[in-house]
Amino acid sequence: MTTPAALRRSPLHDRHLDLGAKLADFGGWEMPIEYGASGGGVIAEHTAVRTAVGLFDVSHLGKATVAGPGARAFVNSCFTADLGRIVPGQAQYTLCCAEDGGVIDDVFSYLVSDDEVFLMPNAANADEVIGLLSAEAHRRAPGLTVTNQHEGFGVLAVQGPRSAAVLADLDLPSDMPYVSFVDAEFDGRPVRVCRTGYTGEHGYELIPAWSDAGALWDALAETVRRHDGMPAGLGARDTLRTEMGYPLHGQDLARDITPVQAGSGWAVGWKKDAFWGRDALVAEKAAGPARSLRGLALSDRGVPRPHMQVLGAEGQPLGHTTSGTFSPTLKKGIALALLDTAAGLEHGSPVTIDVRGRSLSATVVKLPFVPSHVR
Repeated sequence: MTTPAALRRSPLHDRHLDLGAKLADFGGWEMPIEYGASGGGVIAEHTAVRTAVGLFDVSHLGKATVAGPGARAFVNSCFTADLGRIVPGQAQYTLCCAEDGGVIDDVFSYLVSDDEVFLMPNAANADEVIGLLSAEAHRRAPGLTVTNQHEGFGVLAVQGPRSAAVLADLDLPSDMPYVSFVDAEFDGRPVRVCRTGYTGEHGYELIPAWSDAGALWDALAETVRRHDGMPAGLGARDTLRTEMGYPLHGQDLARDITPVQAGSGWAVGWKKDAFWGRDALVAEKAAGPARSLRGLALSDRGVPRPHMQVLGAEGQPLGHTTSGTFSPTLKKGIALALLDTAAGLEHGSPVTIDVRGRSLSATVVKLPFVPSHVR
């Protein structure tokens, strides 16, 4: 466990303290779980994002730039998704895999040009991902530079059905296609505005310089409140992404959980000649995975958590939960679970989850748990 004194802090740390945020360790960063004193807690923050708008600080996410001749082709040869399928000004969800197909991290790639790609890995894995890219560039693309910019930029997420109105009120661009981005200005300072997010709602992620994040947060927070929204912590971000069936690295994707098992094969460019882990993933896809990530909805009262055993109708072990929470939208417990593919479970199949010694009834359901409104 990282001690509080050793945790890194967002450029908005003092603002979170002023709002009475409950703070916790997220990938080595001291970040807000919820704003109970000023907002109402996780459920209120979750509901604000689903019905109005929420403002998140996700500045703990990693940032890096790969620049130089052939940067796009280089990144494309390392990560799973096909960067050749998008154009400059678009973003792409991708995976950084090990040679055995396990997931080192999931990453968003922002294609600036053929010679520049901006990357956003997870906080805990940023140094490893950047280190792997640097070593690979040194080995076979010495004209490229891989720059770690973890504390060069803040990241503020504005998510919810009123998010476009919030940006429009601040004269920031909002009319752009999903997974695209625009380089703009706020108060004379540069900010990258991206139509991305991890909540399942229409939303944006704004990337200002680290030193500019505070002024942008203040303006966004005031405007969000005028639109009946509120600041939201990473607790609500977790319940929102779980309702969408979005994977969390370290739980639903991991070094021992491949994209094929996690249902993330859509983020793999299967026709590409090369990417890290390609041979192992192609072989697993052809053979079929031994286990698959499924959605479970509880019919009994209770809240599932990760690492709980899932049993079949005859009491046979099927696997375990990887994520679990109470769904504020559905008012019931939900979970993602890695289950034995050979069991032949279908949507509607009954299972039980061992929740701290209690056998709770659940049903296999189609993901996402709630409708997506990202587009």
